Amino acid sequence: QVQLVDTGGGVVQAGGSLRLSCAASGRAFGGYTVGWFRQAPGKEREFVACVSWSGDSAYYADSMKGRFTISKDNAKNTVYLQMNSLTPEDTAVYYCAAGRVYGTNKPYEYDYWGQGTQVSVSS
Repeated sequence: QVQLVDTGGGVVQAGGSLRLSCAASGRAFGGYTVGWFRQAPGKEREFVACVSWSGDSAYYADSMKGRFTISKDNAKNTVYLQMNSLTPEDTAVYYCAAGRVYGTNKPYEYDYWGQGTQVSVSS
C-alpha cells in the first residue's frame, strides 16, 4: 500500500511558476512509476508527466514539454513537478499517482492516487 500526499498548489499569475510535491508514505515508491495528472472543471483527467521508479527517465505529454519538469528524490520519497510559464489553461486540480507501468498516460493503469492540489492561474 502506498499513500500519496500532493501539495504545492495555489494561485499564480500567468507567466509565473509553481512547484508541486508528491510525498509517499507506507510502502514508498520502490518499483513504482509516479505520474502527474490534472483535471479541469468539466474535462477528463489529463496526463501531464511521469518518472520512472529510479528517477532516471521521464515522459511528458507533448503540450507540457519545455514548460514542466518532473523529478524524483528517492531519499525523501518525494516527486516534484516544476511548472513554468503557466497560463490560465493550466488551471486544474493536479493529482499525483503511482503505478507499475512506466510511460503510460492512462489513469486506469495507476494504482494509487493523491487527494489533489488546486492550481489556479489568473490572466
